[in-house]
Amino acid sequence: MDLGYGEYFQFLFALIFVLALIAVLAAVARRYGLGYRRPTRGKTDRRLSLVEVIPIDAKRRLALFRRDSQEYLVLMGATSDLLLEGAIPAPADDFQSALSSAVADDDAESPS
Repeated sequence: MDLGYGEYFQFLFALIFVLALIAVLAAVARRYGLGYRRPTRGKTDRRLSLVEVIPIDAKRRLALFRRDSQEYLVLMGATSDLLLEGAIPAPADDFQSALSSAVADDDAESPS
């Protein structure tokens, strides 16, 4: 079975199409921050954690780090990093303390 030039070109164009589709999907995944997830390991009592990462553009990301009971907002770029805000009090981690503080705030605001 001898293949002609038409079949070779069809194979070449299909290969180029698949490679371009992979490149586009990788660019979209990178744009929406896929692949920058927080690593999940067995140890949960770490002092330093990455709370959230938001891609600003192709070269910069905004990251929120938590150390002990403080949070730090950092703008990370290709060549430099910038601390935008530091020593932000971290919100309560457990649901019960968050619920009790919300109820206390509602009680303080409601007229008696």
